Amino acid sequence: MEPSATPKAQLGVPTGSGEPFYVPPDYEDEFLRYLWRDYLYPKQYEWVLIAAYVAVFLIALVGNTLVCLAVWRNHHMRTVTNYFIVNLSLADVLVTAICLPASLLVDITESWLFGHALCKVIPYLQAVSVSVAVLTLSFIALDRWYAICHPLLFKSTARRARGSILGIWAVSLAVMVPQAAVMECSSVLPELANRTRLFSVCDERWADELYPKIYHSCFFIVTYLAPLGLMAMAYFQIFRKLWGRQIPGTTSALVRNWKRPSEQLEAQGQGLSLAEPQPRARAFLAEVKQMRARRKTAKMLMVVLLVFALCYLPISVLNVLKRVFGMFHHASDREAVYACFTFSHWLVYANSAANPIIYNFLSGKFREQFKAAFSCCLPGLGPCSSASHKSLSLQSQCSVSKVSEHVVLTSVTTVLP
Repeated sequence: MEPSATPKAQLGVPTGSGEPFYVPPDYEDEFLRYLWRDYLYPKQYEWVLIAAYVAVFLIALVGNTLVCLAVWRNHHMRTVTNYFIVNLSLADVLVTAICLPASLLVDITESWLFGHALCKVIPYLQAVSVSVAVLTLSFIALDRWYAICHPLLFKSTARRARGSILGIWAVSLAVMVPQAAVMECSSVLPELANRTRLFSVCDERWADELYPKIYHSCFFIVTYLAPLGLMAMAYFQIFRKLWGRQIPGTTSALVRNWKRPSEQLEAQGQGLSLAEPQPRARAFLAEVKQMRARRKTAKMLMVVLLVFALCYLPISVLNVLKRVFGMFHHASDREAVYACFTFSHWLVYANSAANPIIYNFLSGKFREQFKAAFSCCLPGLGPCSSASHKSLSLQSQCSVSKVSEHVVLTSVTTVLP
């Protein structure tokens, strides 16, 4: 925010005459009180922004913590995909707990109030979290692509997933070091630097104007454009496999080897065993269940990717326009530019809160764990005993399994030629 000419002259800033005015210390104190009271006090629309940030902060912290606890407490949920989902939740917790409060204060006060050290640390951690999120989503897409489209080429295991997660963090921490190196804290009004941190800014300082253009162009391509393009291609092929045709070597083989009841009776008359079709029927039922589970997981992961792309699109485009093309430096409608950047910052943090909501609506296992966790904390939502819950779920699974098996066997008997 550019201060008016009158306060700058009265505070001792050299004017056109070349001589600074003498300002009594009381006036400086009065001017600082004016800044806090009339300039920094949140306006009405800023109170809406604060409420939106607080809502995102609470939902992101609680939701992502529950995601981590759900996988940690339940061994049956420790799959390769869920390991990567936990890593994504850890990155969301990091950026929410450390970066969100600082971003909110900067958006409200338009000043950096956290000193020189945090000016390097907080933007660096935010860039690291973006890199971790992108790489994690990429590894999830790659794992699903191999498992569904090319199951014989690569076998993913929990050990490899943990190694990949360590590699994701190591690469992200190393690649984002330049972001910390170029961040510097400075004051727009050096005359007030020893009295207040207002009008301090934390921004990039480059030795040449060409360097930020190269860096931010590469940052946009590496952390947004290229990964999203590759993930879109992977999920397109996954979609074709799961909804367009059968996975090679699965259900089609069972259907070809299926025997109708008349053939079973004929085989019985020839002294052959009747128990042979039953394992095939169970294998067929297992394939149907696996197909449904893979479709549900693919839907959830595609929604997560789509929400990530939409939430990070505004800030990615605005950063390219600002850093690469030099826009917004002399914008006439400054309030509109400020509103666009503020909303884009909020969208980045809203993505961290959206992921647990997506898991709740599109994953039955996560939804059950969330309900169990809330039932322990909130009365009236049912018992939170894990033993009773497990026994009940096992009974229901057994009954559903029997019913679904009967339905599938009947349908196979009537439909197959």
